[in-house]
Amino acid sequence: MKQSAFENKNEIFWRELESRIFPGSKRKLRSRQLTQLDQHFPEQYRRLCHHLALARSRHYSPVLVNRLEKLVTACHQMFYQRKTHILSSILLYITGGFAQSVRNEIRWVMLSAMLFFGSFLAMLITLQYEPDMVYTVLDGQQIAEMEAMYDPTQDRIGRERQSDTDFQMFGFYIFNNTSIGLRTFASGLLFGVGSVITLLFNGLVIGSVAGYLTFLGYTSSFWSFVAGHSAMELMAIVLSGAAGFKLGFAIISPGRKSRLRSLRDHAREAIYMMYGVALMFFIAAFIEAYWSSITSIAPVIKYTVGILFWILLLLYFVFAGRKRAT
Repeated sequence: MKQSAFENKNEIFWRELESRIFPGSKRKLRSRQLTQLDQHFPEQYRRLCHHLALARSRHYSPVLVNRLEKLVTACHQMFYQRKTHILSSILLYITGGFAQSVRNEIRWVMLSAMLFFGSFLAMLITLQYEPDMVYTVLDGQQIAEMEAMYDPTQDRIGRERQSDTDFQMFGFYIFNNTSIGLRTFASGLLFGVGSVITLLFNGLVIGSVAGYLTFLGYTSSFWSFVAGHSAMELMAIVLSGAAGFKLGFAIISPGRKSRLRSLRDHAREAIYMMYGVALMFFIAAFIEAYWSSITSIAPVIKYTVGILFWILLLLYFVFAGRKRAT
């Protein structure tokens, strides 16, 4: 969309907000006036943030970007001045803001998904014909640990020691998953190359584990274990890579901004998306600790639940928050 069409479409909305935020040329909105804000303000604030993100990504004029930045800053100060807005802002983010931020970065999400799932599937398929290839990624001790963790005869699968409690494993999974996500995200600062390497490496490692255990015949124990939390965990890794690519691209192609300013602006948007990624890792860890490891549940039930999670997650990213965006 051209800038002129974008401005014509949203000018009335911006002017209305400006008249409320800046009622006088040199007068700020007082605290008592916050009570006059209607219930739609959180939605309007999110919509304004979306407009600012579009203006930056489409490289509209600095005049327009500065105007929207000033308005967003003022709205932010109002929005967070009252503690009662915290819960509503979190709810607004979960019900639409996170999904919208993912759709805004769809090209980076697709690139990240191709790298991660491509390397994962390549290793998974290769090991069905050349199982010794697993030693190019994992050492002997790691392979032995994997075999023990997913042995179908165990009462609890996915654990190195059967004495570990669900809560202990919950903490371990959170630490392990978030460390992968943070490395994938932060390594994007190396001009995006770091995120590429991290995504490929994790895809190869996870694909090696899945491929080798499948070759051994541990199909039921392994795949029923990962089915439930795979949607949240794997997509969180992909989104971490997408956020990392956004950082790298900000440095490589800053446009009319300085590299520091470009990185700062893109980092703000990337971190906004990473809030949701962190929540996905938390949910994945919870499912992995309290659901996935239970052997008394029939594999077909775990597969059904896993497929349902994948469908719901994809529907969320495709449709959540669309009615509010313009």
